[in-house]
Amino acid sequence: MLKSDIPYLPEAFDRYIITAYDIEIIDGLMKAKEDIQSIPFGKLEQLGDKAYAPEKWTVKDMFQHMIDTERIFNYRALRFARMDATALPGFEENDYAANADASHRTIKDLIQEFINVRETTIQLFSSFTDKMLLAEGTASGRKITTLALGYSIIGHQLHHYKILNERYLVMI
Repeated sequence: MLKSDIPYLPEAFDRYIITAYDIEIIDGLMKAKEDIQSIPFGKLEQLGDKAYAPEKWTVKDMFQHMIDTERIFNYRALRFARMDATALPGFEENDYAANADASHRTIKDLIQEFINVRETTIQLFSSFTDKMLLAEGTASGRKITTLALGYSIIGHQLHHYKILNERYLVMI
């Protein structure tokens, strides 16, 4: 299914969905995986645990955030695809980042985990029928479809890549 098959743009997720590739969901997830594999982790390792501004995440924190968020979105997608009508709570991304302590990890390790998570995302979304992709649920107090979650995963990655390129890579 395509991004244009999403029946409505859910509030708060729309900014990610709009930036996602307008191709089949599996193709989009695979293209985004290729983008992960092309990350210049050697350059990013040079940053160490620096942030581009006070109170901002380090590159390691940002990658851990993308990993955590993708896992949460996958869980939501699975629940909705299985027609679970239970409203799912939101999560506080800053609390997750503060408690993940990504500083002890390497960029290379985080990128490898991100690739592994993306591979399971592709497998999960490949298992969904069109009916499952259009299944709707509630997360963070907002209605969203499984398909919209898939494109949110792609757009979320692209959002953080823009930050990576505009704010971190210029520091090297």
